Amino acid sequence: MTTFDDVLEEAGNFGRCQKRIFALFCLVSMPWAGVYVGIVFQGFTPEHWCRNPAVSQLRGSCGWGLHDTRNYVPLVNTSEGMTRSQCQRYDLDWNATGLTCDYPAPHLSDEELSAVPTTTCKDGWEYDYEGRNSFVTEFDLVCADAWLVDMYQATLNIGFLVGSIAIGYLADRFGRKMSFLMSNLMNGIAGILVAIAPNYISLLVFRTLYGFGVKGGWVAGYVLITELVGVEYRRTVGVIYQMFFSVGILILPLIAYYITDWRWLQVAITVPYICFLSYYWFIPESPRWLLSQNKTNEAVKITEAIAKENKKTLSKNIETLKDEDSLAEPLTATFMDLVRTPKMRKHTFILSFNWFVSAVVYQGLIMRLGILGGDVYLDFLISGMVEFPAAFLILFTIERIGRRLPFATANIVAGAACLITAMIPESMFWFKTAVACVGRLGITMAFEMVVFVNTELYPTFVRNLGVSVCSTLCDIGGIVAPFLLYRLAVIWIELPLIIFGVLAFVAGGLVLLLPETRGVPLPETIDDIENPQKNKENALKNHQLENLLSSDVTTKKEQVDV
Repeated sequence: MTTFDDVLEEAGNFGRCQKRIFALFCLVSMPWAGVYVGIVFQGFTPEHWCRNPAVSQLRGSCGWGLHDTRNYVPLVNTSEGMTRSQCQRYDLDWNATGLTCDYPAPHLSDEELSAVPTTTCKDGWEYDYEGRNSFVTEFDLVCADAWLVDMYQATLNIGFLVGSIAIGYLADRFGRKMSFLMSNLMNGIAGILVAIAPNYISLLVFRTLYGFGVKGGWVAGYVLITELVGVEYRRTVGVIYQMFFSVGILILPLIAYYITDWRWLQVAITVPYICFLSYYWFIPESPRWLLSQNKTNEAVKITEAIAKENKKTLSKNIETLKDEDSLAEPLTATFMDLVRTPKMRKHTFILSFNWFVSAVVYQGLIMRLGILGGDVYLDFLISGMVEFPAAFLILFTIERIGRRLPFATANIVAGAACLITAMIPESMFWFKTAVACVGRLGITMAFEMVVFVNTELYPTFVRNLGVSVCSTLCDIGGIVAPFLLYRLAVIWIELPLIIFGVLAFVAGGLVLLLPETRGVPLPETIDDIENPQKNKENALKNHQLENLLSSDVTTKKEQVDV
């Protein structure tokens, strides 16, 4: 029997064909950034205050500026001192007070104003748009309805949660390529529906459908490209595939700067998914999946096409190509396999917690940029640039130092940076920004590492289930993140950073309890996890046996030559 890995050695582990397909799939990661964190621009909440019809009428007739109308808003005491209220207005008919164009500021004394009762914003709000239109300003999602903004991100992550499981199943059932294309068709339709949603309820429904397809399609692409390359290239391909998400992070503020209406920005984010439907003619189905479905003839044709594009010649071994798992006795994985034994239970808990923390802290730090009040475009661009070193640090350290120490360090650095940033005064703006960027670098590195560390800590028969179960905590973290950020920031804008810092510190400490997997063969059974020393001894014996057989063959060859 010849396995696909054997044939791939002949066809090229990472030749011209795989590089072309890989380049196409890297493009898929870029618009996902707009979907994932586009809320920073689409859900931007500008400065706002209660609209008073009488004052607004005078503004129009007297030529007052927008900020002149804010003088007629009561002062309230906040954590930042005395500021104009965003959710209260004077319950007063200003026309009855003799207000004229000569008074762009209230002509009543502070003592008189303090005696005036206040009421809620009965007639809507005035927004200091700064040229931008978000769904917050369109649907008046402020004050008592501000929590509804959190639902925009939460519903997306609900879609991620359901979609990644459903499309993962469909990818195993109907193929990677078909699932990828169907996901992008759904993304195109749902994305346009989000852009034309007539009200906020329908917007949330369409947003959930959007999330359903986006993550599932991205994962299907990830699986397909890793199945097309040789084993030694899979980790590098996976890390770089994720790195192009950071490229999307850099492009997003540039697009948002020129497209200031949230609906048109949504269209711009969605258009690439429609273009990805053209991949039908440019990418193959996974030969590994075809072999698992006993579609050997199709797998052979695709493998021959790969070899042809790579300018390689295949031997007759391809005639005996079989699925390497077809000879093994099938084992049915269940959730109980992940928690039945002590070490499996420990791995499941620690990895699940790290998925959760990575999602909460990563999304939280990005969405926080939208509430700081600075130049959101510049802040977003600078913070996005620091993500690039994360991929290179991972590739540089994992084979030299290992997995556990860089993984734990990344979490701890992120936690320390969050706590320090919260304590730095606003007067030290650039220092505060620099420390926050270090935290962003740390959590990005941790987020990218948890993906492949997860695969190395589960035995083969339960590996896919283990990654699926643990990564669902990522989506749950994404649901929690907006509520954690926006609601706590109302109390104190730095309070979310304290929570993020503590979570990241705990995650880093727990990672130190995991075993090091550098140089250790992937576990095949639960016994390999529970008795790792036995696994290492078997690997050493196999290595010594290979060396012995190799030297024996060399000796016999020399004797024949003599």
